[in-house]
Amino acid sequence: MTLDNKVAGKTDQGLVRPGNEDYLHLDEKNVVYAVCDGMGGHQAGEVASMAASEMIRTLFDHFRNDLLNDSRLSLDRTLPPSGELLLKSIRLANREIFNKAAADPSLAGMGTTIVAVAFEGDVMSVAHVGDSRAYRLEAKKLQPLTKDHSWVSEMQQNHQLSEEEALSVVGKNVITRALGVRENVEIDYLLIKVKPGDIYLLCSDGLCGFADDEDIFAVADKGRSDIKRIVDDLVQLANDRGGADNVTVVAIEVKQTDGSQIPEVEVFTLPEESQELLGAEDEWLTKVTTFKAERSQRQQKSQPGSPLSKFLLTVLFVVFVILAGTFIYFQSIK
Repeated sequence: MTLDNKVAGKTDQGLVRPGNEDYLHLDEKNVVYAVCDGMGGHQAGEVASMAASEMIRTLFDHFRNDLLNDSRLSLDRTLPPSGELLLKSIRLANREIFNKAAADPSLAGMGTTIVAVAFEGDVMSVAHVGDSRAYRLEAKKLQPLTKDHSWVSEMQQNHQLSEEEALSVVGKNVITRALGVRENVEIDYLLIKVKPGDIYLLCSDGLCGFADDEDIFAVADKGRSDIKRIVDDLVQLANDRGGADNVTVVAIEVKQTDGSQIPEVEVFTLPEESQELLGAEDEWLTKVTTFKAERSQRQQKSQPGSPLSKFLLTVLFVVFVILAGTFIYFQSIK
């Protein structure tokens, strides 16, 4: 038996916003899925959300072992490799977005929320920053796996406000954590067991900001047999409520799992990095940036029309002409 998931995802501009600053991350190779909700003017939010996704993909694809073995980045916790790598990737994404914004005035103030999951064996790591959410679709309800990092959520927790009271609070849309707004970041993490038949949802606040958990459950419950229908119907739900924001939804159905002895880990907050750790992260950013630049150069050289490809085609043509001429010559003297 091997780990096997069925996944569907969709991102939609909505009915009001001029563009889409959400970013949908579906990496079936590494079994990592994420929703990023960017913020910032002049497409800066789009830059931030895309940067977070690209950083995670690059590190999982090309730097997995090196990143896990770098003792300077130790989390001081025992987690499955995929969970450890996810947390380190989000930290580096935060650092990259912050540095980009500091270097380019047009990107000042940009940032992104993120909710991401990584599967391994029979466990799922959940990491999030901001107010994008993760849920488990249970038999009779929607089980939240994350708590919003928002001012209204903190007001609810600290002052025991009801949901109705919280909705009337001024500034309820203000988030208290996001990637890229500070040089370091706190990340909430949870590790849970999964089993075949489980369905998990990820979404940006374009959905959960305009529909409560009961409404989301009612729609998702009708589509249990088809997760693509769940995704499509939830995006439609957001647009039916006015479509005031970009909306992104991911549905994951666990089909098979590998057995493991990995225990669950209750929610904890990974603290923000020290200055020493930030220095190590900057070294990693230099390494990743160099890798991307070199890869881009290789891709350009291999593209039709590049100087190298033209040279190779010329050489091949000359060789072909010589061989053809030689063949014709020997045929003529027979």
